[in-house]
Amino acid sequence: MIAELWEWAEYYCPWCYVAAVRLHQMQPEYEGRVLATTRFFPLELLNGEEPPRDILEQEWWLAAIQEPAAPFIPYSADWPTSTLPAFDAVWAARQQGLAIAMDLDLLVRRAFFGESRNIGSRNVLLEIARNAALDFPRFERDFANPAARAAVIEEGALGRERYHVRGTPTLMLGDGTRIRTPIAMPKIRNRKIVSMPALTCFGAGCAGETRALFDAAIAQYASIDHEQDMISNSTVDSFPASDSPSWSPLRVGSP
Repeated sequence: MIAELWEWAEYYCPWCYVAAVRLHQMQPEYEGRVLATTRFFPLELLNGEEPPRDILEQEWWLAAIQEPAAPFIPYSADWPTSTLPAFDAVWAARQQGLAIAMDLDLLVRRAFFGESRNIGSRNVLLEIARNAALDFPRFERDFANPAARAAVIEEGALGRERYHVRGTPTLMLGDGTRIRTPIAMPKIRNRKIVSMPALTCFGAGCAGETRALFDAAIAQYASIDHEQDMISNSTVDSFPASDSPSWSPLRVGSP
């Protein structure tokens, strides 16, 4: 096992896109030591509304100016009425491995923000998936499986109920500890942006803060190893049972 770094995320969230791009960029440096993964948090299930275009069009360029490596263009396609199919697609890719799933995860985000593609369309998602290193026939079967949507709903509920996630992006270590997202996000009142903090960093200048997230995951994982060593060397025969904070994509589904 290796250290885990989670991003609870929604596919229409521009801030999640910026965070995902930065995590993807840093991941190779920590290969074999930390695994950064998207955890599914479909906001439409929490908020009871489809992707809110009125809010997103305000946030769109405020996110774009923070990360040049995350391409944005004006949206011109049919607006997605749901992003649940995008979650389903990435869950289907997960069945072939987390690394493959994370590649598709980023392709889906870029398709929406940087290519103006409707990621609520299953046909569009199939086209996107053809550009990923997938076993495509297997992907099609898993994408069509009703288990995909059930798993998405289950994971979103896990985020709300066990980890108390309330918005996206929410970054966490493998034990559920929240860590600060190094992105400047606006304050919204009555569906209007009312203020915007100063940028925490910009583009390549965010590498240090992103690296710190991975280092925090390593430190947290090392502390667990140390505690386990102490337990194994102890003369105490038993300890209170507790749920392991570590997450298995085989046990907890995704879209």
